[in-house]
Amino acid sequence: MELLLVEDNKKISEFMIKGLEESGFSVTLAENGVDARSQINERNWKVILLDIMLPDIDGIEILQYIRYKKIKTPILVISALGDPDDKVKALNYGADDYLSKPFHFKELIARIYALDRRMNMNYENSSDILICGDLKLYVDEHKIMRKGREIILTIQEFKLLKFLMENKNKVVSRTQILNSVWGINHDINTNIVDVYISYLRNKIDIDGENKMIETIKGRGYRIKS
Repeated sequence: MELLLVEDNKKISEFMIKGLEESGFSVTLAENGVDARSQINERNWKVILLDIMLPDIDGIEILQYIRYKKIKTPILVISALGDPDDKVKALNYGADDYLSKPFHFKELIARIYALDRRMNMNYENSSDILICGDLKLYVDEHKIMRKGREIILTIQEFKLLKFLMENKNKVVSRTQILNSVWGINHDINTNIVDVYISYLRNKIDIDGENKMIETIKGRGYRIKS
């Protein structure tokens, strides 16, 4: 599980990173708000651990920025500000949970896992998720997961996989794929579909087994669950 820790106090961040990594997490540190904003834009995080009192952009502004960008990553605010009004303010601006310093490390771990479980439940209940076997496509997030691993796709690869999954267990012709994914309404002499099917197979069949995309000779392709 990849976490982003936003903390400017070096002593605290070293303590937290050591404990989190020993607990099996992968942690990236942002020591100020500017760095945090850059890291947030670069990749998808499982959970963001956010301090409020930062040297440049404070944590509340970071919260507002994340939610303005419609990033749904769970955010656990960890702050020395323990007043109920501070907690209410952070939660109102988009935090999912609030933990006051000092804290028990076991409680921190439990809260991280609880946030991740809650996020996964929300995904499973969403109409914006396509599922085919152990492959999951999150439409709004442009995110692909298989066997707990995120798969990075280009825009066209994502559109192709989405079309196949919307028609799972059905055979779709090259012409149908060209029309839906590339906006070409007839089958021209191009092998672009075959090339992109090959790209997808190389990415989603991560263990070389349980191959999902079938070639149906003379007809097209099918993704099977």
